[in-house]
Amino acid sequence: MAEMIEIRLAQFEDIPALERLLERSVRGLSGGYYTQRQIDSALVHAFSIDRQLVADGTYYLAELAEARQIVGCGGWSQRRTLHGGDHAHMSDESILDPAVDAARIRAFFIDPDFARRGIGRRIIETCEAAAQAAGFTRLVLGSTLPGEPMYAALGYVAVERIAHPMADGEILPLVVMEKRIAG
Repeated sequence: MAEMIEIRLAQFEDIPALERLLERSVRGLSGGYYTQRQIDSALVHAFSIDRQLVADGTYYLAELAEARQIVGCGGWSQRRTLHGGDHAHMSDESILDPAVDAARIRAFFIDPDFARRGIGRRIIETCEAAAQAAGFTRLVLGSTLPGEPMYAALGYVAVERIAHPMADGEILPLVVMEKRIAG
C-alpha cells in the first residue's frame, strides 16, 4: 500500500530538513543536465531555502504522513525575485501587482527517491491555486534544466533561456517559463 503524502505550509523549524532535501535533490536529479562543477557551484551560489517564502506563508512541503519525512518542497511568491534563496538575494523584493505582474513559482526540490510520482505536480497545483486566490492570472518561473520537462508537462511554456553567472565563474543554464491561469 502506498504511503500517504500530505502537503502543508513549511515552518521555520522545517528549514534544516529542507536544506538537506535541497542538496539531495540537486545532487540526485541534476546529473546528465549539469556538470559536477556546475552542481557544486549552484549549491553554494544559487540554491538555498528562501526564508522569505516561509515568512510569507507561500512555501509548501510534501511529507510522508506517518513517517513525517519531507520528500518535496516548493512555493510561490508575490515578490519580484525570480530565483535564488537566502544567500543569493540580489533582486527587488517589492510586491507584485496581480493586475499586471505574474506571480513567481519558486524553489522546487523533490527527493530523488520520490521523483516522478506526482509530488511536484501536487505542490505546484497548491501554489497555483494560492496565487490565483491572491488575484494572479499569470505565473513565471526560472527552471533548472532537470525541472523543465515537469513544468512543460504542467502547461508552462519556455520563453527565454538564460545563463546565470555564479560568483566562482561557473554558469548555470536556466529556463524562464510562463503559464496563464484562470482569473
